[in-house]
Amino acid sequence: MPRFAELGSLLGRVERLLLPAECLLCREPVPAADADALVCGVCRSRWERVAPPWCERCGGPVSREAPCVACAGWPEAPGRVRSAVWLDDAARRTVHHLKYDGWWRTAESMALAMRSLEPLTGRVSLIPIPLGSRRFRKRGYNQSERLAAAVGRLTGIPVADVLRRVRETPSQTALTPEQRAANVSDAFRAAGPAPAHCVVVDDVFTTGATLLAAAAALTAAGAGQVDAITFARARNAVGRD
Repeated sequence: MPRFAELGSLLGRVERLLLPAECLLCREPVPAADADALVCGVCRSRWERVAPPWCERCGGPVSREAPCVACAGWPEAPGRVRSAVWLDDAARRTVHHLKYDGWWRTAESMALAMRSLEPLTGRVSLIPIPLGSRRFRKRGYNQSERLAAAVGRLTGIPVADVLRRVRETPSQTALTPEQRAANVSDAFRAAGPAPAHCVVVDDVFTTGATLLAAAAALTAAGAGQVDAITFARARNAVGRD
């Protein structure tokens, strides 16, 4: 058996030498140090991190002199929202590859940017945003679940598949903040008791409508604290619904 394992490893190295992996963003060969990542380390370094000063609640940019008004009307949950990078061109293309092009392993590169986000501390459970059944059949996977699984592998935090989407909702892309809030209102239910401390996982923060609706469902199911993380945050995110 060890000989077969060694042979498999050798064949893998030969395959990589003859057919080097290509980065989805820059189309350059992925260095051996990045293994078989779909987004190379150079391109990952070009994602612009969301950096302080930010609102302690919604994670949006704020001045040090004025309080944040973007999340002033939020309910009690979620308590904290943090995003890893800004949704600029390279990050937007990465999200597109994950959601629409079938490159679900892109989540592994995205998770590398998310693994140190502030809510990922203590005894928490990762809760992916569920996908509607129609969209799931078309896509073949749930991008938020793939992100949560990848973050879980990096951090050792468990993933709890407790949220369900109880009604299909149209795409949020072209909707106003008010329409987004109405679109996902009461769209989620928990399938059983929620973990005590939940961290909702999604790909992009735009208005916060989806995260607020998910947090409401988890709170109704008994969660004591609900936070949220996303890979990217839109530059024009308003943080209210």
